[in-house]
Amino acid sequence: MNSTLLNISQGYNNLHQKATVAVLAERMNLENLTPEIDLENRVIEEYSIARPSFQLTGFFDIFPYKRVQIIGKTEYQFMQTLSGEVLKERFEKIVSYQIPCIIVTWNLPVSEMILELCRSHGVPVLRTAKETMDADSEAIKLLRVMLSPKLTIHGVLVDVYGIGVLIRGDSGIGKSEAALELIKRGHRLVADDVVEIRKVSDETLVGVAPELTRDFIELRGIGVINIRAMFGYEAVKGSQNIDMIVNLEEYRKEKNYDRFGLEPRYDDIMGNKIFKVDIPVRPGRNIAVIVESAAINFRAKIMGYDAPEDFMSRIKRIKENAAIRDDGCGV
Repeated sequence: MNSTLLNISQGYNNLHQKATVAVLAERMNLENLTPEIDLENRVIEEYSIARPSFQLTGFFDIFPYKRVQIIGKTEYQFMQTLSGEVLKERFEKIVSYQIPCIIVTWNLPVSEMILELCRSHGVPVLRTAKETMDADSEAIKLLRVMLSPKLTIHGVLVDVYGIGVLIRGDSGIGKSEAALELIKRGHRLVADDVVEIRKVSDETLVGVAPELTRDFIELRGIGVINIRAMFGYEAVKGSQNIDMIVNLEEYRKEKNYDRFGLEPRYDDIMGNKIFKVDIPVRPGRNIAVIVESAAINFRAKIMGYDAPEDFMSRIKRIKENAAIRDDGCGV
Protein backbone atom coordinates (compact mmCIF):
# COMPACT_ATOMS: atom_id res chain seq x y z
CA MET A 1 0.00 0.00 0.00
CA ASN A 2 1.35 3.40 -0.96
CA SER A 3 1.99 5.24 2.28
CA THR A 4 1.49 8.64 0.68
CA LEU A 5 -1.90 9.98 1.67
CA LEU A 6 -4.23 10.73 -1.20
CA ASN A 7 -5.02 14.40 -1.69
CA ILE A 8 -8.70 14.22 -0.93
CA SER A 9 -9.32 17.91 -1.41
CA GLN A 10 -8.69 17.81 -5.15
CA GLY A 11 -11.77 16.26 -6.74
CA TYR A 12 -12.80 12.63 -6.60
CA ASN A 13 -12.75 9.56 -8.77
CA ASN A 14 -15.58 7.62 -10.43
CA LEU A 15 -17.75 10.71 -10.74
CA HIS A 16 -20.33 8.99 -12.90
CA GLN A 17 -21.22 5.81 -11.08
CA LYS A 18 -23.38 3.06 -12.50
CA ALA A 19 -25.34 0.33 -10.79
CA THR A 20 -26.62 -2.97 -12.13
CA VAL A 21 -29.97 -4.66 -11.74
CA ALA A 22 -28.10 -7.72 -10.43
CA VAL A 23 -26.78 -5.81 -7.40
CA LEU A 24 -30.14 -4.16 -6.73
CA ALA A 25 -31.94 -7.53 -6.92
CA GLU A 26 -29.45 -9.08 -4.49
CA ARG A 27 -29.59 -6.21 -2.00
CA MET A 28 -33.41 -6.11 -2.04
CA ASN A 29 -33.75 -9.92 -2.13
CA LEU A 30 -35.99 -9.73 -5.20
CA GLU A 31 -37.50 -12.75 -6.96
CA ASN A 32 -36.38 -12.94 -10.58
CA LEU A 33 -39.30 -13.85 -12.86
CA THR A 34 -37.13 -13.69 -15.99
CA PRO A 35 -34.01 -15.71 -15.08
CA GLU A 36 -33.01 -16.04 -18.74
CA ILE A 37 -32.11 -12.32 -18.83
CA ASP A 38 -28.59 -11.42 -17.64
CA LEU A 39 -29.06 -8.92 -14.81
CA GLU A 40 -25.37 -8.02 -14.77
CA ASN A 41 -25.71 -6.29 -18.14
CA ARG A 42 -28.72 -4.19 -17.13
CA VAL A 43 -27.34 -0.82 -16.05
CA ILE A 44 -29.16 1.68 -13.82
CA GLU A 45 -28.04 5.30 -14.17
CA GLU A 46 -30.62 7.16 -12.05
CA TYR A 47 -31.48 6.60 -8.40
CA SER A 48 -35.05 7.92 -8.68
CA ILE A 49 -37.89 5.45 -9.14
CA ALA A 50 -40.81 5.74 -11.60
CA ARG A 51 -44.27 4.20 -11.68
CA PRO A 52 -45.57 3.86 -15.28
CA SER A 53 -49.14 4.93 -14.47
CA PHE A 54 -49.41 7.57 -17.23
CA GLN A 55 -47.75 5.28 -19.76
CA LEU A 56 -50.38 2.61 -19.10
CA THR A 57 -52.98 5.19 -20.13
CA GLY A 58 -51.11 5.77 -23.38
CA PHE A 59 -49.28 9.02 -22.46
CA PHE A 60 -45.61 8.83 -23.46
CA ASP A 61 -44.73 12.50 -24.05
CA ILE A 62 -42.92 12.45 -20.70
CA PHE A 63 -41.49 9.08 -19.71
CA PRO A 64 -38.52 8.70 -17.30
CA TYR A 65 -37.51 5.45 -18.97
CA LYS A 66 -33.98 5.42 -17.53
CA ARG A 67 -35.39 4.76 -14.06
CA VAL A 68 -36.41 1.50 -12.44
CA GLN A 69 -40.17 1.06 -12.97
CA ILE A 70 -42.31 -0.13 -10.06
CA ILE A 71 -45.76 -1.64 -10.51
CA GLY A 72 -47.93 -1.63 -7.41
CA LYS A 73 -51.58 -2.24 -6.66
CA THR A 74 -52.72 0.97 -8.40
CA GLU A 75 -51.04 0.10 -11.69
CA TYR A 76 -52.10 -3.53 -11.38
CA GLN A 77 -55.75 -2.67 -10.84
CA PHE A 78 -55.73 -0.29 -13.79
CA MET A 79 -54.16 -2.96 -16.01
CA GLN A 80 -57.11 -5.22 -15.19
CA THR A 81 -59.48 -2.66 -16.73
CA LEU A 82 -57.70 -2.75 -20.10
CA SER A 83 -58.49 -5.19 -22.87
CA GLY A 84 -55.79 -7.70 -23.67
CA GLU A 85 -54.99 -6.02 -26.98
CA VAL A 86 -54.68 -2.51 -25.48
CA LEU A 87 -52.62 -3.73 -22.53
CA LYS A 88 -50.26 -5.59 -24.84
CA GLU A 89 -49.82 -2.54 -27.08
CA ARG A 90 -49.09 -0.16 -24.20
CA PHE A 91 -46.88 -2.52 -22.26
CA GLU A 92 -44.85 -3.38 -25.33
CA LYS A 93 -44.25 0.33 -25.88
CA ILE A 94 -43.12 0.69 -22.25
CA VAL A 95 -40.51 -2.08 -22.50
CA SER A 96 -39.40 -0.93 -25.96
CA TYR A 97 -37.76 2.04 -24.25
CA GLN A 98 -35.24 -0.40 -22.75
CA ILE A 99 -36.07 0.47 -19.15
CA PRO A 100 -33.58 -1.02 -16.63
CA CYS A 101 -36.10 -3.37 -15.03
CA ILE A 102 -39.60 -3.72 -13.61
CA ILE A 103 -40.25 -4.42 -9.94
CA VAL A 104 -43.67 -5.79 -9.02
CA THR A 105 -44.68 -5.30 -5.38
CA TRP A 106 -47.15 -7.04 -3.03
CA ASN A 107 -46.24 -10.38 -4.70
CA LEU A 108 -48.79 -9.52 -7.38
CA PRO A 109 -49.22 -12.08 -10.19
CA VAL A 110 -47.64 -11.35 -13.55
CA SER A 111 -49.26 -12.74 -16.69
CA GLU A 112 -47.31 -14.81 -19.19
CA MET A 113 -48.11 -12.23 -21.85
CA ILE A 114 -46.34 -9.50 -19.85
CA LEU A 115 -43.39 -11.77 -19.13
CA GLU A 116 -43.05 -12.69 -22.80
CA LEU A 117 -43.06 -9.03 -23.85
CA CYS A 118 -40.35 -8.29 -21.30
CA ARG A 119 -38.26 -11.27 -22.40
CA SER A 120 -38.47 -10.25 -26.05
CA HIS A 121 -37.07 -6.81 -25.19
CA GLY A 122 -34.56 -8.04 -22.60
CA VAL A 123 -36.24 -6.23 -19.68
CA PRO A 124 -36.02 -8.14 -16.37
CA VAL A 125 -39.12 -8.55 -14.21
CA LEU A 126 -38.49 -8.79 -10.47
CA ARG A 127 -40.96 -9.28 -7.64
CA THR A 128 -41.13 -8.59 -3.93
CA ALA A 129 -43.65 -9.14 -1.15
CA LYS A 130 -42.97 -5.65 0.21
CA GLU A 131 -45.53 -2.89 -0.02
CA THR A 132 -45.00 -0.44 -2.85
CA MET A 133 -43.96 2.46 -0.63
CA ASP A 134 -41.45 0.31 1.26
CA ALA A 135 -39.94 -1.12 -1.93
CA ASP A 136 -39.80 2.36 -3.47
CA SER A 137 -37.95 3.93 -0.53
CA GLU A 138 -35.57 0.96 -0.16
CA ALA A 139 -34.65 1.03 -3.85
CA ILE A 140 -34.03 4.79 -3.78
CA LYS A 141 -31.86 4.49 -0.68
CA LEU A 142 -29.77 1.69 -2.18
CA LEU A 143 -29.42 3.30 -5.59
CA ARG A 144 -28.52 6.65 -4.09
CA VAL A 145 -25.54 5.03 -2.38
CA MET A 146 -24.63 2.88 -5.39
CA LEU A 147 -24.72 5.82 -7.81
CA SER A 148 -23.12 8.45 -5.61
CA PRO A 149 -19.61 9.82 -6.38
CA LYS A 150 -16.92 7.66 -4.84
CA LEU A 151 -13.42 8.26 -3.49
CA THR A 152 -10.92 5.69 -2.24
CA ILE A 153 -8.48 6.81 0.46
CA HIS A 154 -5.87 5.35 2.79
CA GLY A 155 -7.13 5.18 6.36
CA VAL A 156 -9.18 3.30 8.95
CA LEU A 157 -12.88 3.84 9.62
CA VAL A 158 -14.43 2.87 12.97
CA ASP A 159 -17.78 3.39 14.64
CA VAL A 160 -17.20 4.85 18.10
CA TYR A 161 -20.43 5.31 20.07
CA GLY A 162 -22.26 5.89 16.78
CA ILE A 163 -19.73 8.48 15.57
CA GLY A 164 -17.97 7.58 12.34
CA VAL A 165 -14.26 8.27 12.97
CA LEU A 166 -11.91 8.24 9.99
CA ILE A 167 -8.38 7.67 11.29
CA ARG A 168 -5.69 8.95 8.96
CA GLY A 169 -1.94 9.20 9.11
CA ASP A 170 1.25 8.00 7.47
CA SER A 171 1.76 4.28 6.95
CA GLY A 172 3.03 2.62 10.16
CA ILE A 173 1.84 5.42 12.47
CA GLY A 174 -0.48 3.02 14.35
CA LYS A 175 -3.93 3.42 12.76
CA SER A 176 -4.72 -0.29 12.69
CA GLU A 177 -3.38 -0.83 16.21
CA ALA A 178 -5.60 1.97 17.50
CA ALA A 179 -8.58 0.44 15.70
CA LEU A 180 -7.88 -2.96 17.23
CA GLU A 181 -7.80 -1.47 20.73
CA LEU A 182 -11.07 0.37 20.01
CA ILE A 183 -12.66 -2.92 18.91
CA LYS A 184 -11.52 -4.55 22.17
CA ARG A 185 -13.22 -1.65 23.97
CA GLY A 186 -16.54 -2.52 22.30
CA HIS A 187 -16.49 -0.33 19.20
CA ARG A 188 -16.87 -1.52 15.60
CA LEU A 189 -14.61 -1.75 12.57
CA VAL A 190 -15.88 -0.58 9.18
CA ALA A 191 -12.71 -0.55 7.06
CA ASP A 192 -8.96 -0.90 7.52
CA ASP A 193 -6.21 0.41 5.24
CA VAL A 194 -8.55 1.29 2.34
CA VAL A 195 -11.81 3.18 2.78
CA GLU A 196 -14.30 3.70 -0.04
CA ILE A 197 -16.18 6.95 0.56
CA ARG A 198 -19.42 7.81 -1.21
CA LYS A 199 -20.94 11.28 -1.29
CA VAL A 200 -24.58 10.49 -0.57
CA SER A 201 -25.59 14.14 -0.14
CA ASP A 202 -24.09 17.58 0.46
CA GLU A 203 -24.11 16.78 4.19
CA THR A 204 -23.40 13.05 4.25
CA LEU A 205 -20.40 10.90 3.37
CA VAL A 206 -20.68 7.13 3.80
CA GLY A 207 -17.63 4.91 4.16
CA VAL A 208 -17.40 1.18 3.40
CA ALA A 209 -14.63 -1.38 3.04
CA PRO A 210 -13.69 -2.87 -0.34
CA GLU A 211 -14.93 -6.43 -0.63
CA LEU A 212 -11.38 -7.79 -0.58
CA THR A 213 -10.43 -6.27 2.80
CA ARG A 214 -13.84 -6.30 4.53
CA ASP A 215 -13.59 -7.59 8.14
CA PHE A 216 -9.77 -7.74 8.00
CA ILE A 217 -7.08 -5.72 9.78
CA GLU A 218 -3.38 -5.82 8.92
CA LEU A 219 -1.01 -5.68 11.90
CA ARG A 220 2.70 -5.37 11.25
CA GLY A 221 4.57 -8.31 12.77
CA ILE A 222 1.42 -10.46 12.94
CA GLY A 223 -0.14 -10.18 9.53
CA VAL A 224 -3.81 -10.13 8.54
CA ILE A 225 -6.46 -11.00 11.12
CA ASN A 226 -10.22 -11.44 10.68
CA ILE A 227 -12.06 -9.23 13.16
CA ARG A 228 -15.44 -10.89 12.56
CA ALA A 229 -13.96 -14.34 13.25
CA MET A 230 -12.06 -13.19 16.35
CA PHE A 231 -14.56 -10.86 18.03
CA GLY A 232 -17.93 -11.74 16.49
CA TYR A 233 -20.44 -10.06 14.23
CA GLU A 234 -21.02 -7.19 16.66
CA ALA A 235 -17.41 -6.05 16.17
CA VAL A 236 -17.83 -5.11 12.50
CA LYS A 237 -20.15 -2.83 10.56
CA GLY A 238 -20.91 -2.71 6.84
CA SER A 239 -21.05 1.06 6.40
CA GLN A 240 -20.86 4.21 8.48
CA ASN A 241 -21.37 7.94 8.03
CA ILE A 242 -18.08 9.80 8.33
CA ASP A 243 -18.54 12.38 11.08
CA MET A 244 -15.00 13.33 12.06
CA ILE A 245 -11.38 12.81 11.06
CA VAL A 246 -8.59 11.96 13.50
CA ASN A 247 -5.19 12.61 11.97
CA LEU A 248 -2.32 10.75 13.67
CA GLU A 249 1.13 12.28 13.25
CA GLU A 250 4.57 11.89 14.79
CA TYR A 251 5.01 14.26 17.73
CA ARG A 252 7.00 17.35 16.80
CA LYS A 253 8.32 19.45 19.64
CA GLU A 254 8.37 22.61 17.54
CA LYS A 255 4.71 22.32 16.54
CA ASN A 256 2.16 24.31 18.52
CA TYR A 257 -0.63 21.82 19.15
CA ASP A 258 -4.13 22.97 20.04
CA ARG A 259 -4.45 23.06 23.83
CA PHE A 260 -8.04 24.30 24.20
CA GLY A 261 -9.97 23.34 21.06
CA LEU A 262 -11.53 26.78 20.67
CA GLU A 263 -10.92 26.98 16.93
CA PRO A 264 -12.53 24.00 15.14
CA ARG A 265 -10.65 22.67 12.11
CA TYR A 266 -12.06 20.88 9.09
CA ASP A 267 -10.95 18.81 6.11
CA ASP A 268 -12.69 18.93 2.76
CA ILE A 269 -13.77 15.63 1.24
CA MET A 270 -15.61 15.92 -2.06
CA GLY A 271 -16.93 19.32 -1.06
CA ASN A 272 -18.13 18.22 2.39
CA LYS A 273 -16.60 19.82 5.50
CA ILE A 274 -15.58 17.19 8.06
CA PHE A 275 -14.49 18.10 11.59
CA LYS A 276 -10.84 17.22 12.16
CA VAL A 277 -8.44 16.83 15.10
CA ASP A 278 -4.67 16.24 14.99
CA ILE A 279 -3.30 13.81 17.57
CA PRO A 280 0.48 13.66 18.12
CA VAL A 281 1.79 10.13 18.56
CA ARG A 282 4.60 9.48 21.02
CA PRO A 283 5.57 6.60 23.35
CA GLY A 284 3.27 6.14 26.32
CA ARG A 285 0.16 7.72 24.79
CA ASN A 286 -2.92 5.49 24.57
CA ILE A 287 -4.13 6.52 21.14
CA ALA A 288 -7.31 4.41 21.29
CA VAL A 289 -8.46 6.12 24.50
CA ILE A 290 -7.68 9.52 23.01
CA VAL A 291 -9.63 8.71 19.82
CA GLU A 292 -12.53 7.47 21.94
CA SER A 293 -12.46 10.67 24.00
CA ALA A 294 -12.38 12.78 20.83
CA ALA A 295 -15.47 10.98 19.55
CA ILE A 296 -17.31 11.47 22.86
CA ASN A 297 -16.38 15.15 22.89
CA PHE A 298 -17.61 15.53 19.29
CA ARG A 299 -20.87 13.81 20.19
CA ALA A 300 -21.30 16.18 23.14
CA LYS A 301 -20.90 19.15 20.78
CA ILE A 302 -23.59 17.74 18.50
CA MET A 303 -25.89 17.48 21.53
CA GLY A 304 -25.21 21.11 22.47
CA TYR A 305 -22.39 20.96 25.03
CA ASP A 306 -19.05 22.56 24.15
CA ALA A 307 -16.33 21.79 26.73
CA PRO A 308 -13.85 24.48 25.56
CA GLU A 309 -16.54 27.17 25.73
CA ASP A 310 -17.60 25.92 29.17
CA PHE A 311 -13.96 26.02 30.32
CA MET A 312 -13.42 29.57 29.04
CA SER A 313 -16.69 30.70 30.63
CA ARG A 314 -15.49 29.30 33.95
CA ILE A 315 -12.18 31.20 33.62
CA LYS A 316 -14.14 34.37 32.84
CA ARG A 317 -16.36 33.93 35.91
CA ILE A 318 -13.34 33.36 38.17
CA LYS A 319 -11.65 36.50 36.82
CA GLU A 320 -14.81 38.55 37.30
CA ASN A 321 -15.25 37.31 40.87
CA ALA A 322 -11.59 38.06 41.60
CA ALA A 323 -11.99 41.56 40.20
CA ILE A 324 -15.04 42.18 42.41
CA ARG A 325 -13.11 41.06 45.51
CA ASP A 326 -10.18 43.29 44.57
CA ASP A 327 -12.56 46.27 44.36
CA GLY A 328 -13.67 45.58 47.91
CA CYS A 329 -17.18 44.67 46.84
CA GLY A 330 -16.89 41.01 47.63
CA VAL A 331 -17.29 39.23 50.90
